[in-house]
Amino acid sequence: MVRQDSQAQDAASQPDAGAGTKTPVVDAAKTNQPEDAAVFVTEIPAGYRDWKLISVAREEGSIDDIRAVLGNDIAIKAYREGTLPFPDGAIIARLAWSLIPSEENNRAFGKEQSHVAGAPKNGVQFMVKDSKKYAATGGWGYGQFENGSGKTVERAKLATCFACHEAIQSRDYVFTHYAH
Repeated sequence: MVRQDSQAQDAASQPDAGAGTKTPVVDAAKTNQPEDAAVFVTEIPAGYRDWKLISVAREEGSIDDIRAVLGNDIAIKAYREGTLPFPDGAIIARLAWSLIPSEENNRAFGKEQSHVAGAPKNGVQFMVKDSKKYAATGGWGYGQFENGSGKTVERAKLATCFACHEAIQSRDYVFTHYAH
C-alpha cells in the first residue's frame, strides 16, 4: 500500500547525512530482480507526503490529471539556489489526482467555476538522484507506484521514463520548474 503518512518507515532506506530524509536503497540481489532493475526505484521514500511543494500542474489529454510535485530537503535547496545538476540525494515526487467540480464551492460562487482534487490517479512517481548508481539514466532513478497497492508499475512503463526526460538534459532531466 502506498504509505501516505509521515510516520511510514522504509526498512530499505538509509538516512541522508544531515538532510532529514531517506534515500531508497535498491539492491537487485535482495529484491530478486535482474541487475538492470537497479535503474528503477523500487521503494517508496518514507515521509514523502511531508516534503515541500515544488510546483503544481494540470495535464490534459490522455493523462488528464492535476498534480503536485514535492521535493525532499536536498531537492528544495537545489531548486531555491538554482543548482544544476541536482546533487546526489535529491528526490522529487509527483502525486496526481483526477479533477472534479466542487459542488459546495460552486454553490457559494453561484456558478460552476471551482474544481478540486478527486481520487488519486496515475500512480505516485519518484526521481532519485544518484549519479553513480543511475549513471545510465542521466544520474536519475525512476519509480512509479500504483495508487492504493504501492506496487511498482510494469518494467516496460518505467523504461519509458528516461526517453522522455532526455529531451530536457540541459535542466538535468527535470521538467518541473520551481514555483516561486
